[in-house]
Amino acid sequence: MLPPPPPSKGAPVRPASEAGRRSLFPNATDAEWSDWRWHQRHAVRNLEQLEKYVSLTPDERAGVQETSELFRIGISPYYLSLIDRDHPFCPIRMQSIPVRAEARIRPGELEDPLGEDKTRPEEAIVHKYPDRVLFLALDTCSVYCRHCTRRRITKGGEAELTKEQMRRGLEYIRNHPEVRDVLISGGDPFLLSEERLEALLAPLHEIPHVEMVRIGTRVPVCLPMRVTDSLARLLRRYAPVYVVTHFNHPKEVTPEAREACERLVDHGVPVENQAVLMRQLNSDARIIRELSHALLRIRVRPYYLHQMDVAQGCEHLRTPISKGMEIIQQLRGHTTGLAVPHLAVDLPGGGGKVTLQPDYVLERGEHETVFRNYKGERYLYPEPEQTDCSCPYDSVWQARRWG
Repeated sequence: MLPPPPPSKGAPVRPASEAGRRSLFPNATDAEWSDWRWHQRHAVRNLEQLEKYVSLTPDERAGVQETSELFRIGISPYYLSLIDRDHPFCPIRMQSIPVRAEARIRPGELEDPLGEDKTRPEEAIVHKYPDRVLFLALDTCSVYCRHCTRRRITKGGEAELTKEQMRRGLEYIRNHPEVRDVLISGGDPFLLSEERLEALLAPLHEIPHVEMVRIGTRVPVCLPMRVTDSLARLLRRYAPVYVVTHFNHPKEVTPEAREACERLVDHGVPVENQAVLMRQLNSDARIIRELSHALLRIRVRPYYLHQMDVAQGCEHLRTPISKGMEIIQQLRGHTTGLAVPHLAVDLPGGGGKVTLQPDYVLERGEHETVFRNYKGERYLYPEPEQTDCSCPYDSVWQARRWG
């Protein structure tokens, strides 16, 4: 059983960027610190810059050197200000500073772990699932996460889409009426200018069969000052637009991140979170529960807890499948269902997502099914005598909808 949460009626104090800002960037003005473009211009991008701010361990120094040709490093001043400079297992530090293990490729690791390239009919489009596509808008991020599953793209060498590539991507969607859901990702779409982002959202909004748009972004976590009223209004204008963000540890849920997420929600833009389970970073039910509770307080729904993909250089962060199952079992029944994310595994090579949960069924019979509850107690559920599950009115309903 999980230990009880801290005895506090209000939200617990969260680490914010102010102390780190004063220490690391004392000359930054308030106007500069609140300008997301300033953070992009002053991001730490190499070993020399990083060592000015953090006393690296030998493992980290070797990691930066040995991965320099494999994957970018880039840390926004805001995200850097959250790093615990005294502890190499700080979750912010682990996600943004490479270690030597990242330079080693283990058996079973893949350059394209989700099998996206084989279902990429256009430069901008991945069409793996029947009714939805992934729209790859750019290769740039505010922070290059060490657990990135799409590092073949975000390592550099691709780029923001050309107008022709964007046109071809939009034309593909227009010509495929089965596509009802478009996920815009990259890279981080929130690093596009509002003009470029609107040039994508507006034509998608005009396609009759596109019912919704999702935007995958880590900006609320790593660069929250990018989420302005103007950006939120733009997204609301093309509703339904859902923002899918990526908090992995409660340390990331700062007042600045809260303000960014609540600005989106206040403008009518729903926000959901997809966390990645990482060994020695958040691989404990207590941490995931605290993260879920922190997210719910800022009106962000904990949606997925992802098993780490088999991307090259990430094996040292992966957990056994059993650990994710154990965490979900320790959450279920001990907190509200809204705080229990779906445990998802994106099958290597392009098999798509599957979700896992502990097995609560002990026995299946013709007349009853035997379950265990979250405490391990047995309960009988009587099966009904009538088993015809057809829906006679459905033909009438479909005729009225589509006739």
